[in-house]
Amino acid sequence: MKLNIYFNCLMLACVSLSAYAKKATPPTDTPKVYKLVWADEFNRNGPPNAANWKFENGFVRNNELQWYQQQNAWCRKGLLVIEARKEHLPNPNYSAQSDNWRNSRSFIDYTSSSINTAGLHSWKYGRFVMRAKIDTSAGLWPAFWALGVSGEWPSSGEIDMMEYYKKKLLANIACGTAVRYKAKWYSNSKPISEFTDKKWASKFHIWRMDWDEKGISLYVDDFLMNHVDLKDLVNADGSNPFNQPQYLLLNLALGGDNGGDPSLTKFPRRFEIDYVRVYQ
Repeated sequence: MKLNIYFNCLMLACVSLSAYAKKATPPTDTPKVYKLVWADEFNRNGPPNAANWKFENGFVRNNELQWYQQQNAWCRKGLLVIEARKEHLPNPNYSAQSDNWRNSRSFIDYTSSSINTAGLHSWKYGRFVMRAKIDTSAGLWPAFWALGVSGEWPSSGEIDMMEYYKKKLLANIACGTAVRYKAKWYSNSKPISEFTDKKWASKFHIWRMDWDEKGISLYVDDFLMNHVDLKDLVNADGSNPFNQPQYLLLNLALGGDNGGDPSLTKFPRRFEIDYVRVYQ
């Protein structure tokens, strides 16, 4: 199955004829020939390959509800599984006097995993592909994204090839502004209800980014979600964060600033990844 999908991924990007896709049509250019330069097929049993992925730990970002830990991610039967669980555990970093949300919570109510290639693998330009199945239950926030290797966020650059929350898919690109930690976002979203396949959420799909010196295009199943020219992705100081390599992240978050309320969702829930591939 993966061999057939490999050749499918090398097909030229098709721009959807729908009105939605026309809002973000990339420029027509000479077709590129891509070669596979890196991949993780997750064809192993046990934890993700430590030569490819690092784990995040604890409460990390966005006021999210989950505590990230290694034991919630594993490889089995050709898939990487990231599992969110409802648990009740003491927060080892708890401090009653702290006004930091990471430390002011006395308990951990959810656990999950977040992995990334920081310090191990990064790339400047190319085609980035993930085949995965996402759970669309309330409160879940799965993501496949990239961050620049240098600089302070958001001036280092962020590309969200896949985000899902509150019944919609998102494709986002961010650069910096004159205000520290305030991003300038180029975002598009698509409600899950707009897909004609009513069983969409129960199936695997292919997310893709095509990134070169001219622009960034983000797709799901060859449907163009977002396109931004690189000339528009400029920080307040005039630098362009997308002229440097980026590393990849995969995570399953819950709640927080954007994820919604998971209290009525039955756990555990899973984000399942068949492969991640990089072409140049």
